[in-house]
Amino acid sequence: MLPSNRNRQQPRAGRSWSFSEMDFSDPKRKPRFLSKLVMLAFLTAMCILMLTHPQYHSSCPSVFAVHEPGVTHVLVTGGAGYIGSHAALRLLTDSYRVTIVDNLSRGNIGAIKVLQKLFPQPGRLQFIYADLGDAKSVNRIFSENAFDAVMHFAAVAYVGESTLEPLRYYHNITANTLVVLEAMASHGVRTLIYSSTCATYGEPEKMPITEETPQVPINPYGKAKKMAEEIILDFSKSTDLAVMILRYFNVIGSDPEGRLGEAPRPELREHGRISGACFDAALGIIPGLKVKGTDYETPDGTCIRDYIDVTDLVDAHVKALDKAQRSKVGIYNVGTGKGRSVKEFVDACKKATGAHIKIDYFPRRPGDYAEVYSDPTKINRDLNWTAQRTDLLESLRVAWRWQKLHRSGYGPPLAATI
Repeated sequence: MLPSNRNRQQPRAGRSWSFSEMDFSDPKRKPRFLSKLVMLAFLTAMCILMLTHPQYHSSCPSVFAVHEPGVTHVLVTGGAGYIGSHAALRLLTDSYRVTIVDNLSRGNIGAIKVLQKLFPQPGRLQFIYADLGDAKSVNRIFSENAFDAVMHFAAVAYVGESTLEPLRYYHNITANTLVVLEAMASHGVRTLIYSSTCATYGEPEKMPITEETPQVPINPYGKAKKMAEEIILDFSKSTDLAVMILRYFNVIGSDPEGRLGEAPRPELREHGRISGACFDAALGIIPGLKVKGTDYETPDGTCIRDYIDVTDLVDAHVKALDKAQRSKVGIYNVGTGKGRSVKEFVDACKKATGAHIKIDYFPRRPGDYAEVYSDPTKINRDLNWTAQRTDLLESLRVAWRWQKLHRSGYGPPLAATI
């Protein structure tokens, strides 16, 4: 609401004002009354204009700052990234109110623009450019917005890079999660969906991996995520926080309708997902695909992973949000329950793209492990979630359609096909 004393002249000393004093038949008072009506109409029109034009939101009370019955307002950290943007899309499609916070160090402003175009209505989506490492900024964001829940995706997430820059990973993942939790505690936000990883398990002796499998991470990425989990669990013991921790496996695919995709920064291709490298090789962006490690104790010597489609993954997050309960913690593996080797993956990528992909073989990547796949029994039982998109070839075909139209990531789409 606009301040009640804005642009209002102070009444003369010793005289009180009331509506009963406004004698409409008095010609001396009529002009003053009409001027007030005109001013009121002008201010009302300006407020309506501001509410219907995003660039003016800061001048009027924001719907994002108010808890609205029947509307769940979710803060999505890292919502400009690959997984975070797909999660935001799903939440918006399901009529959640969404605030995305991202510093764009790994995310894409193009993904934000796609979401803004799809959901332009006031009160649906807002984007805030901020770094979760800045505690003052994070606290201000929480104080200015009425969040009902947090989906915490924001993180650097490359195993190889984590072995080269461990301090960056501990700061970005572990320390930043602490900042988010402190802000949640200060502002009464009581639901957290945490994006974790199977890397917290390390290289277990037995497969498949269950939620009870010992967590013995072997690289800084997994260690940082495990530390963040421990902080969350310790904090939850002394509060009524509703917590869902989702440890997911290797993510592939993209939005089936072609609205979003995976667009890593060029300088990060060396550390990125195998799907991105396959597509880059198929597009001729890189000369070939580098397969790191051919001497693992697996049937074909290459690593075995559990590949989960991003659409299934965000469905698990939404179901976790729906099932989250105060003072309770849920920990779930999110995977298909089936392992595929890197060689199998590369063969599927060749079929999906129809391109000749040159394969170069290299020694093992530091901090990597031979075989990892999930047992999804618990999430099937508790959240009624089962991976639906388990056809590896089809997931790659869907992702490839977006990639070949977006050779420059979220730049202008290309009409040509390969």
